[in-house]
Amino acid sequence: MKTTIQEKAIIMGENEIKRALVRIAHEIVEKNKGVGNLALIGIRSRGVFLAKRLAQEIFKIEKKEIPVGVLDITLYRDDLSTVIQKPLIINTEIPFEISTKKIVLVDDVLYTGRTVRAAMDAIVDLGRPQIIQLAVLIDRGHREFPIRADYIGKNLPTSKKEKVKVRLKEKDKEDKVAIMKEV
Repeated sequence: MKTTIQEKAIIMGENEIKRALVRIAHEIVEKNKGVGNLALIGIRSRGVFLAKRLAQEIFKIEKKEIPVGVLDITLYRDDLSTVIQKPLIINTEIPFEISTKKIVLVDDVLYTGRTVRAAMDAIVDLGRPQIIQLAVLIDRGHREFPIRADYIGKNLPTSKKEKVKVRLKEKDKEDKVAIMKEV
């Protein structure tokens, strides 16, 4: 019997995602006492789009451009050999010096913490930032590493059997967060 995955519930739509990003942008500015020495790094792929959106929202608040980088963590995954036989490496693009910067790492969903751990390893290989903070659109719990987000769009308690699917216009032609279930 073949299992399929379908939407169980829509958690956030376009307006809710926009509001969450505006709020996170304000929180980032407030916590960092402005945007001096601040940079955003998005984890491929949807974290990149969220980081760019956050940079636009921060610009609206502070009238200052925030540098945005793109991080590919493929080779830093601790499950690389069990998940991917031929990993597709998409370049990391960080057009600024990481050392001494306040880095806000951006991802769509925080789950076990393994992706964030891999991202921190990749960043530290590139330099020594002053601080690394984490912004996520969804925190669904079930941590396997002692990692927590500094900025959260929505806390979404889930069962391990459920999946959270984030869809963004830049990649998926719509903005939506849904809980998926197997049927």
